[in-house]
Amino acid sequence: MRDFSNAPKDQADGLRRLFATARVRVVPVVSNPHVVGSGTLLEGLCAAFGELGLHTLVVDAGEQAAAASDLAAVDLAACVEPLSAKVSFLAARGLPLRYINANGSAAQFLEAVTDAAPFADVVLLHASAAELSRVLVSREVRPVLLADTDVQSVTHAYAGMKWLTQRAGLMVYSLLLACNPQLRLAERIAQQLSSCGDGFLGAVLREWACMDPRQPVSAPLTHELRHMARELLLASVPGAALDSAADAMPLRPRPMWQPKAGRAQPGATLAAH
Repeated sequence: MRDFSNAPKDQADGLRRLFATARVRVVPVVSNPHVVGSGTLLEGLCAAFGELGLHTLVVDAGEQAAAASDLAAVDLAACVEPLSAKVSFLAARGLPLRYINANGSAAQFLEAVTDAAPFADVVLLHASAAELSRVLVSREVRPVLLADTDVQSVTHAYAGMKWLTQRAGLMVYSLLLACNPQLRLAERIAQQLSSCGDGFLGAVLREWACMDPRQPVSAPLTHELRHMARELLLASVPGAALDSAADAMPLRPRPMWQPKAGRAQPGATLAAH
């Protein structure tokens, strides 16, 4: 008779087992000041990770985040604030720059964060593309782009993809949109970002999902968001680059691919939508 005591109990059980012996996963989120309701998008990701039984530390170093406490220079762990049983928070605007080495790398920042919150299974790092490129040196991760239906937010999301592709060599992305999942414009935006990323940068938009910022907190998560959360975790290699953080240096900018004559530039194409 077969023993089913160790068989997976649901679709998420394999991930829970993986995290039982794995180090922290890093999920970078490219901040976008043009997105209304970006906090709701971060909360949605945390909720999806929480459904998998994982504790998420949100490190907010975005342009509109609260500045890091002066105490962070002495005791970073004391600055970590528990928000719930599954979520903690660290206000970190300006903090990655304190870890810049002579090569311009801030890779040691992630090492400091994981040491300060050893209970965290996931570090959700919300920061600008410029700061992420300094922190994510040689890491295998999949950045999340944020946008809504405003053209400025979409253009900013593409700019973030362009920066990270050229400066950090990151070629695969996810997209999280702050809008109603039933909105047809959402699919057009995702298709446009995917087309421009592929044609002009050689980058891939792996998947996308929507969250309506107006929905109640108790609303169930969409299948697409749950799928994205699992994919992001599997795309992040635990501990990559941390052991050599002190000697790491950012990749040099890649030469721009020149579009064929007569082909629309990505900024103009995105602005048209």
